[in-house]
Amino acid sequence: MNCDVCKQKPASVFLTQIVDGKMQKVNLCESCSKEKGVTDPTGFALADLLLGLGASEEMERGNAPGTKCPTCGFSQADFKKTGRFGCSQCYDTFADGLENMMKGMHKGTVHKGKAPARLLKAMQMDEELKKLQRDLSKAVAEEEYETAAELRDKIKHLETETAAAKP
Repeated sequence: MNCDVCKQKPASVFLTQIVDGKMQKVNLCESCSKEKGVTDPTGFALADLLLGLGASEEMERGNAPGTKCPTCGFSQADFKKTGRFGCSQCYDTFADGLENMMKGMHKGTVHKGKAPARLLKAMQMDEELKKLQRDLSKAVAEEEYETAAELRDKIKHLETETAAAKP
């Protein structure tokens, strides 16, 4: 079995990662594993390696061959070599191929990072408030006044609670 990176030397390092029930395997030769930092656990990310291996093929399916970024001139071949884009405009230029690739690598295409608990609670309360307001408008439009009165009371309670939670 040959190395997945150089495709020439026999593989001697075998990596397996299971993400959301999908198994991803990478086979590397000795020199490619050292080059990728596999011997240093703090400097190695399997996702970064996989990005460099399969990303260009995924991008080629969604973009016309020879596509280059108008801002920096980066091409799909440059992306394949470095595993990184040249500028922020590259994300728009290669967007068609990126979406499928990102879905395969991550749980989705929307970043959901960490946030302080207080902020998350405020965001949830805002979403709940918007939902209640939509429901209230719908109830009034359908002349369901009892339901509308209950929703109005819930909105007032939530607005009071939200105001109290803010510093």
